[in-house]
Amino acid sequence: MLDYMQDAALASIKLIACDMDATLLADDGSQPERMEERIAALAAAGVVFCPASGRPATKLASMFPQNTARMGLCADNGGEVWLNGTSIWRSRIEPELYRRVVAAGEAYPDCVPVLCAYGDVFIPRRYEMYAEELSRYYTALHCVDSFDDINPEANKVSLYLPHGNSQQAFEDVFASAFGDELSVICAGAEWVDFMATGVSKGAGLAHLCDKLGISLEDAAAIGDTYNDISMLDAVGHSFVVDNAGPHMDDHARYRTPSNNDRGVAVLIEAILAAKGHPFE
Repeated sequence: MLDYMQDAALASIKLIACDMDATLLADDGSQPERMEERIAALAAAGVVFCPASGRPATKLASMFPQNTARMGLCADNGGEVWLNGTSIWRSRIEPELYRRVVAAGEAYPDCVPVLCAYGDVFIPRRYEMYAEELSRYYTALHCVDSFDDINPEANKVSLYLPHGNSQQAFEDVFASAFGDELSVICAGAEWVDFMATGVSKGAGLAHLCDKLGISLEDAAAIGDTYNDISMLDAVGHSFVVDNAGPHMDDHARYRTPSNNDRGVAVLIEAILAAKGHPFE
Protein backbone atom coordinates (compact mmCIF):
# COMPACT_ATOMS: atom_id res chain seq x y z
CA MET A 1 0.00 0.00 0.00
CA LEU A 2 1.23 3.46 -0.89
CA ASP A 3 2.01 6.27 1.55
CA TYR A 4 -0.65 9.00 1.61
CA MET A 5 1.80 11.54 0.17
CA GLN A 6 1.99 9.43 -2.98
CA ASP A 7 -1.54 10.50 -3.95
CA ALA A 8 -0.55 12.93 -6.68
CA ALA A 9 -4.10 14.31 -6.95
CA LEU A 10 -4.65 15.52 -3.38
CA ALA A 11 -5.44 18.97 -4.76
CA SER A 12 -8.51 17.58 -6.58
CA ILE A 13 -10.24 16.48 -3.36
CA LYS A 14 -13.50 18.34 -2.69
CA LEU A 15 -14.85 16.26 0.20
CA ILE A 16 -13.20 14.15 2.89
CA ALA A 17 -15.25 11.58 4.79
CA CYS A 18 -13.74 10.42 8.04
CA ASP A 19 -14.59 7.52 10.34
CA MET A 20 -14.55 8.40 14.03
CA ASP A 21 -13.48 5.61 16.42
CA ALA A 22 -9.92 4.37 15.86
CA THR A 23 -9.60 6.76 12.90
CA LEU A 24 -10.14 10.42 13.82
CA LEU A 25 -10.35 9.66 17.54
CA ALA A 26 -7.31 8.40 19.42
CA ASP A 27 -7.64 5.36 21.65
CA ASP A 28 -8.46 7.70 24.55
CA GLY A 29 -11.41 9.11 22.57
CA SER A 30 -9.84 12.51 21.92
CA GLN A 31 -9.79 14.45 18.67
CA PRO A 32 -6.58 16.00 17.31
CA GLU A 33 -5.80 19.40 18.75
CA ARG A 34 -7.16 22.31 16.69
CA MET A 35 -9.49 20.00 14.76
CA GLU A 36 -12.17 22.67 14.51
CA GLU A 37 -9.60 25.00 12.96
CA ARG A 38 -8.64 22.34 10.42
CA ILE A 39 -12.29 21.85 9.43
CA ALA A 40 -12.68 25.61 8.98
CA ALA A 41 -9.51 25.68 6.87
CA LEU A 42 -10.87 22.88 4.68
CA ALA A 43 -14.10 24.84 4.17
CA ALA A 44 -12.11 27.93 3.19
CA ALA A 45 -10.23 25.81 0.65
CA GLY A 46 -13.47 24.47 -0.83
CA VAL A 47 -13.38 21.05 0.84
CA VAL A 48 -16.36 19.64 2.76
CA PHE A 49 -15.47 17.69 5.91
CA CYS A 50 -17.84 14.81 6.67
CA PRO A 51 -17.63 12.57 9.74
CA ALA A 52 -18.96 9.13 8.79
CA SER A 53 -19.99 7.10 11.81
CA GLY A 54 -22.47 4.77 13.42
CA ARG A 55 -23.35 7.62 15.76
CA PRO A 56 -26.59 9.53 15.10
CA ALA A 57 -26.37 12.93 13.46
CA THR A 58 -27.27 14.77 16.65
CA LYS A 59 -24.30 13.22 18.48
CA LEU A 60 -21.92 13.92 15.60
CA ALA A 61 -23.11 17.52 15.43
CA SER A 62 -22.43 17.96 19.15
CA MET A 63 -18.83 16.85 18.60
CA PHE A 64 -18.15 19.63 16.07
CA PRO A 65 -20.15 22.57 17.44
CA GLN A 66 -18.18 25.30 15.68
CA ASN A 67 -18.47 23.82 12.20
CA THR A 68 -21.70 21.81 11.93
CA ALA A 69 -23.28 24.54 9.78
CA ARG A 70 -20.61 24.05 7.08
CA MET A 71 -20.08 20.28 7.23
CA GLY A 72 -21.59 17.08 5.97
CA LEU A 73 -22.58 14.26 8.33
CA CYS A 74 -22.92 10.63 7.29
CA ALA A 75 -24.63 9.33 10.41
CA ASP A 76 -25.97 5.95 11.53
CA ASN A 77 -23.59 4.25 9.08
CA GLY A 78 -25.32 6.05 6.24
CA GLY A 79 -28.84 5.85 7.68
CA GLU A 80 -29.12 9.64 7.82
CA VAL A 81 -27.21 12.35 5.96
CA TRP A 82 -26.91 15.99 6.97
CA LEU A 83 -25.52 18.98 5.14
CA ASN A 84 -24.89 22.35 6.78
CA GLY A 85 -26.82 21.40 9.92
CA THR A 86 -29.91 20.06 8.12
CA SER A 87 -31.04 16.52 7.38
CA ILE A 88 -31.11 15.93 3.61
CA TRP A 89 -31.78 12.17 3.53
CA ARG A 90 -32.85 9.46 5.96
CA SER A 91 -33.72 5.77 5.81
CA ARG A 92 -36.31 3.81 7.78
CA ILE A 93 -36.81 0.25 9.05
CA GLU A 94 -40.34 -1.08 9.43
CA PRO A 95 -41.33 -1.66 13.08
CA GLU A 96 -42.13 -5.35 12.52
CA LEU A 97 -38.62 -5.91 11.23
CA TYR A 98 -36.74 -3.93 13.85
CA ARG A 99 -38.71 -5.69 16.59
CA ARG A 100 -37.50 -9.05 15.25
CA VAL A 101 -33.90 -7.84 15.28
CA VAL A 102 -34.27 -6.52 18.82
CA ALA A 103 -35.77 -9.84 19.96
CA ALA A 104 -32.88 -11.77 18.38
CA GLY A 105 -30.43 -9.48 20.15
CA GLU A 106 -32.14 -9.99 23.48
CA ALA A 107 -31.88 -13.76 22.98
CA TYR A 108 -28.14 -13.66 22.26
CA PRO A 109 -25.88 -14.03 25.34
CA ASP A 110 -24.50 -10.81 26.84
CA CYS A 111 -25.92 -8.66 24.07
CA VAL A 112 -27.52 -5.22 24.48
CA PRO A 113 -29.98 -4.27 21.72
CA VAL A 114 -30.00 -0.57 20.92
CA LEU A 115 -32.92 0.78 18.88
CA CYS A 116 -31.81 3.92 17.05
CA ALA A 117 -34.54 6.41 16.20
CA TYR A 118 -32.44 9.23 14.73
CA GLY A 119 -31.77 11.46 17.76
CA ASP A 120 -33.30 9.07 20.32
CA VAL A 121 -32.08 5.59 21.23
CA PHE A 122 -33.65 2.94 23.46
CA ILE A 123 -32.12 0.07 25.47
CA PRO A 124 -33.69 -2.46 27.86
CA ARG A 125 -33.78 -1.16 31.42
CA ARG A 126 -32.01 -4.28 32.70
CA TYR A 127 -28.90 -3.07 30.82
CA GLU A 128 -28.94 0.36 32.41
CA MET A 129 -25.44 -0.32 33.77
CA TYR A 130 -24.16 0.30 30.21
CA ALA A 131 -25.93 3.63 29.82
CA GLU A 132 -22.87 5.73 30.64
CA GLU A 133 -20.69 3.82 28.18
CA LEU A 134 -23.31 3.99 25.44
CA SER A 135 -23.74 7.72 26.00
CA ARG A 136 -20.33 8.13 24.37
CA TYR A 137 -22.11 7.36 21.12
CA TYR A 138 -25.65 8.65 21.63
CA THR A 139 -27.18 11.88 22.95
CA ALA A 140 -30.73 11.04 24.09
CA LEU A 141 -30.61 7.52 25.57
CA HIS A 142 -33.75 6.04 27.10
CA CYS A 143 -34.14 2.87 29.18
CA VAL A 144 -37.40 1.00 28.60
CA ASP A 145 -39.05 -1.89 30.38
CA SER A 146 -40.13 -3.43 27.08
CA PHE A 147 -39.72 -2.56 23.43
CA ASP A 148 -43.37 -3.49 23.06
CA ASP A 149 -44.20 -0.25 24.89
CA ILE A 150 -42.67 2.01 22.21
CA ASN A 151 -43.21 2.47 18.50
CA PRO A 152 -40.71 5.04 17.22
CA GLU A 153 -39.70 5.67 13.62
CA ALA A 154 -36.26 4.08 13.53
CA ASN A 155 -33.43 3.71 11.04
CA LYS A 156 -30.97 1.36 12.76
CA VAL A 157 -30.64 -1.37 15.32
CA SER A 158 -27.24 -1.80 16.95
CA LEU A 159 -26.26 -4.76 19.06
CA TYR A 160 -23.67 -3.85 21.68
CA LEU A 161 -21.49 -6.81 22.69
CA PRO A 162 -19.37 -5.62 25.61
CA HIS A 163 -17.09 -8.68 25.47
CA GLY A 164 -15.84 -7.72 22.02
CA ASN A 165 -17.21 -10.77 20.19
CA SER A 166 -19.15 -8.95 17.47
CA GLN A 167 -17.39 -10.66 14.58
CA GLN A 168 -18.32 -14.08 15.96
CA ALA A 169 -21.92 -13.03 16.55
CA PHE A 170 -22.10 -11.54 13.06
CA GLU A 171 -20.76 -14.67 11.39
CA ASP A 172 -22.52 -17.27 13.54
CA VAL A 173 -25.99 -15.75 13.80
CA PHE A 174 -26.93 -12.32 12.55
CA ALA A 175 -25.57 -12.13 9.00
CA SER A 176 -27.47 -15.23 7.94
CA ALA A 177 -30.57 -14.47 10.03
CA PHE A 178 -31.16 -10.98 8.63
CA GLY A 179 -28.87 -10.52 5.63
CA ASP A 180 -31.69 -11.05 3.15
CA GLU A 181 -33.82 -8.31 4.68
CA LEU A 182 -31.36 -5.72 5.97
CA SER A 183 -27.86 -4.38 5.52
CA VAL A 184 -25.96 -6.13 8.35
CA ILE A 185 -22.38 -5.17 9.20
CA CYS A 186 -19.79 -5.75 11.86
CA ALA A 187 -19.16 -2.17 12.97
CA GLY A 188 -16.25 -2.77 15.35
CA ALA A 189 -15.25 -5.28 18.00
CA GLU A 190 -18.33 -4.55 20.12
CA TRP A 191 -20.98 -3.75 17.50
CA VAL A 192 -23.23 -5.40 14.93
CA ASP A 193 -25.40 -2.92 13.05
CA PHE A 194 -28.61 -3.40 11.04
CA MET A 195 -29.82 -0.80 8.54
CA ALA A 196 -32.30 -0.81 5.69
CA THR A 197 -31.18 -2.69 2.58
CA GLY A 198 -28.79 -0.59 0.54
CA VAL A 199 -27.81 1.67 3.44
CA SER A 200 -24.09 2.04 4.05
CA LYS A 201 -21.51 4.73 4.56
CA GLY A 202 -20.72 4.54 0.85
CA ALA A 203 -24.36 5.04 -0.11
CA GLY A 204 -24.65 7.91 2.36
CA LEU A 205 -21.65 9.63 0.77
CA ALA A 206 -23.24 9.17 -2.65
CA HIS A 207 -26.35 11.03 -1.43
CA LEU A 208 -24.16 13.83 -0.02
CA CYS A 209 -22.00 14.15 -3.12
CA ASP A 210 -25.08 14.21 -5.33
CA LYS A 211 -26.55 17.04 -3.25
CA LEU A 212 -23.27 18.96 -3.46
CA GLY A 213 -22.75 18.27 -7.16
CA ILE A 214 -19.43 16.56 -6.39
CA SER A 215 -18.18 13.46 -8.18
CA LEU A 216 -17.27 10.54 -5.92
CA GLU A 217 -13.99 10.49 -7.84
CA ASP A 218 -13.18 13.83 -6.19
CA ALA A 219 -14.08 12.57 -2.71
CA ALA A 220 -11.72 11.04 -0.16
CA ALA A 221 -12.48 8.63 2.67
CA ILE A 222 -10.39 7.42 5.58
CA GLY A 223 -11.24 4.59 7.95
CA ASP A 224 -10.01 1.55 9.84
CA THR A 225 -12.47 -1.36 9.77
CA TYR A 226 -15.34 -3.29 8.18
CA ASN A 227 -18.07 -0.65 8.22
CA ASP A 228 -15.74 1.74 6.37
CA ILE A 229 -15.29 -0.58 3.38
CA SER A 230 -18.29 0.71 1.44
CA MET A 231 -17.12 4.32 1.53
CA LEU A 232 -13.50 3.41 0.75
CA ASP A 233 -14.67 1.41 -2.25
CA ALA A 234 -16.93 4.27 -3.41
CA VAL A 235 -14.50 7.19 -3.53
CA GLY A 236 -11.61 8.17 -5.76
CA HIS A 237 -9.17 8.70 -2.87
CA SER A 238 -9.15 5.88 -0.28
CA PHE A 239 -7.03 5.92 2.88
CA VAL A 240 -6.68 3.77 5.98
CA VAL A 241 -4.94 4.69 9.20
CA ASP A 242 -1.88 2.63 10.10
CA ASN A 243 -3.73 0.87 12.94
CA ALA A 244 -6.25 -0.62 10.49
CA GLY A 245 -6.27 -4.40 10.37
CA PRO A 246 -4.87 -6.36 7.42
CA HIS A 247 -8.43 -7.12 6.29
CA MET A 248 -8.59 -3.51 5.08
CA ASP A 249 -5.58 -3.66 2.77
CA ASP A 250 -7.69 -4.56 -0.26
CA HIS A 251 -10.02 -1.59 0.22
CA ALA A 252 -7.70 1.41 0.26
CA ARG A 253 -4.88 2.64 -1.90
CA TYR A 254 -3.06 4.79 0.65
CA ARG A 255 -2.02 4.56 4.30
CA THR A 256 -1.67 7.40 6.80
CA PRO A 257 -0.17 7.46 10.30
CA SER A 258 -2.27 5.78 12.99
CA ASN A 259 -5.16 7.29 14.91
CA ASN A 260 -2.91 7.89 17.91
CA ASP A 261 -0.38 9.59 15.61
CA ARG A 262 -3.22 11.80 14.29
CA GLY A 263 -3.25 10.42 10.76
CA VAL A 264 -6.45 12.27 9.84
CA ALA A 265 -4.97 15.63 10.86
CA VAL A 266 -1.82 14.86 8.89
CA LEU A 267 -3.86 13.98 5.80
CA ILE A 268 -5.94 17.15 6.11
CA GLU A 269 -2.77 19.22 6.27
CA ALA A 270 -1.43 17.47 3.15
CA ILE A 271 -4.68 18.23 1.27
CA LEU A 272 -4.58 21.88 2.35
CA ALA A 273 -0.93 22.19 1.31
CA ALA A 274 -1.68 20.64 -2.09
CA LYS A 275 -4.45 23.23 -2.58
CA GLY A 276 -2.13 26.08 -1.69
CA HIS A 277 -3.75 26.66 1.73
CA PRO A 278 -1.10 25.44 4.20
CA PHE A 279 -2.38 24.97 7.73
CA GLU A 280 -0.39 27.12 10.14
